[in-house]
Amino acid sequence: MHLGILTGGGDAPGLNAVIRGIVVRAEAGGHQVTGFLRGWKGAIENTKVSLDRESVRDLHTQGGTILFSSRTNPRNLENGFEKIKETLDENDIDVLIAIGGEDTLGVADSLAEMGVAVVGVPKTIDNDLSATDYTFGFDTAINYVMNSLDKLKTTARSHERVMVVEIMGRHAGWMALYGGMAGGAHVILTPENEFDTDKICAILKKRYEDGRRYALVAVAEGAIDPGLARHVYHSAEKDSFGHVQLGTGIGIGEVLKNEIEDRTGLETRHVVLGHVQRGGSPSAFDRILGTRLGVKAVEIAESGENRKMAALRGTDVVAADLSEAVGTLKTVPDEHIKTAELFFG
Repeated sequence: MHLGILTGGGDAPGLNAVIRGIVVRAEAGGHQVTGFLRGWKGAIENTKVSLDRESVRDLHTQGGTILFSSRTNPRNLENGFEKIKETLDENDIDVLIAIGGEDTLGVADSLAEMGVAVVGVPKTIDNDLSATDYTFGFDTAINYVMNSLDKLKTTARSHERVMVVEIMGRHAGWMALYGGMAGGAHVILTPENEFDTDKICAILKKRYEDGRRYALVAVAEGAIDPGLARHVYHSAEKDSFGHVQLGTGIGIGEVLKNEIEDRTGLETRHVVLGHVQRGGSPSAFDRILGTRLGVKAVEIAESGENRKMAALRGTDVVAADLSEAVGTLKTVPDEHIKTAELFFG
């Protein structure tokens, strides 16, 4: 069997572990592997590289992806899907393994509907993909958030400041919540629930009055106080999947910092963690999870099942319906948020 693989969307620690898992398991099964470069762009343009066990040796320790990535959307290109099918036919690809988030897997699901044999591997540091308990990259990212909060806490305490820390999370607050809880943030704000800045200011003022004269506020980039919405703006530019580029303009972290300072008089600073959250070497958890998902993807391909993806359910890696991953985003349950709120202030 000849397997094709590609990595699309934003990079995530553990991508190379998945690639290594696929290649090693494929070679053990007597299969051939071709990697398409830069996600769907490579599948459209037939830009490829042959992969074998030697080319992926020790690859699981490295961050990023050796296959590179892009946010190319075949739906926006003339005959995009037809060109992908032509590439797969030209290379005699029996099964395509697509590693990516909702957008990448959405394209893969559309290809499956067109009769292409596809297996998915879920990837996002946001942990917001349905049908799997955790996505690789999330653990590494929240450990970075935790370490950042640990460091910011010492400078906040030294200068008796409020530190507002903006964390990735457009529609789901998994990173802000888990990273914030682990890092001891005194307030955590997520996209799931709108917040009231006056209430946040009251929590902070009481904290200072009680003698704890510093605070950390962890805020997901997609969190919002409706009263502040007019102050938050981003570049009008969108990627090929229609997503607003949240990294430009004035984000919620800066707006909230200004409001806290104006309303309370407390010295306040803001920090945007940005792209460093997705970089670097993967954690042990993400190395192992990525490896297991890669191995399972090959096993699914061997089984002849189509429109499936490798997913973590409890401690087991199983085959799940690909359509489950692209239907609805997995947001943080209220129960998790209420647990975090016990520690506010």
